[in-house]
This record gives sequence, C-alpha cells and structure tokens, in this order.
Amino acid sequence: MTVRTGRQERVHDLTGEASRFVAGRGDGLLSVFVPHATAGVAILELGAGSDDDLLAALADLLPADGRWRHAHGTPGHGRSHVMPAIIPPSLTVPVFAGRLALGTWQSIALVDLNVDNPDRTVRFSFLTG
Repeated sequence: MTVRTGRQERVHDLTGEASRFVAGRGDGLLSVFVPHATAGVAILELGAGSDDDLLAALADLLPADGRWRHAHGTPGHGRSHVMPAIIPPSLTVPVFAGRLALGTWQSIALVDLNVDNPDRTVRFSFLTG
C-alpha cells in the first residue's frame, strides 16, 4: 500500500489497514515492512500525545542540523538515514484467529522523518501458523 506522509515529519497509524489485511486468515504472523532507507515501523500507543513525544525524542536524539555527513536534500536529511537503526523498517505481530495480538494501547505506526519523500510504500505479508 502507499501512504502519503506529506512534507512534514509524521507518525502514521497502520493498525486499521493491518487489521483488515489479517482478517479471516487464522493464526500466524504479520510482517510489516517499509522498503525505504529513511522510514521505520514501530509499535506504540498513538493518539494520546505519544506520536508527538516520539517525534520530539527523535528530534533531540537526531537533530535536523548540519552535522550529518549524508548531506543531500533538506538540512538534516542525513538523520533520516540513521533513524532506521533506531526504529527499524520491519516488525512482526502475532495473529490469532485473524486478529492482531496487540495489547490494549498498542498500535502499528509508520515513522517518517524524511520531508523530501512524501509517499511511502508499506508491505504486509502473512505467514500462516
């Protein structure tokens, strides 16, 4: 699927799409993967300020300034290439009876700091258990 993240840093909720993808598939594992060098996926609570907290923490940890050797694109673009070492480009979620086995407050999120690439590809795959 394609997710339009726009030209600003963003945490995008993928949980609904992931739930629809596994519906009716029984038990197994859902793999979520973003084939990009500057995006990642994470499991975290969304909608209660955690989205902004994550972006603020990443801004503190990976400032958008001129320190990065990978320096093409907008200022600080090199940090987007470092981020997947912290927030990886893939994750796996158990699925039971066609339902994601997430905790009460857990969601699956695409994390994108790269303001130079407004469109992201997300790949779901299912391994039957």
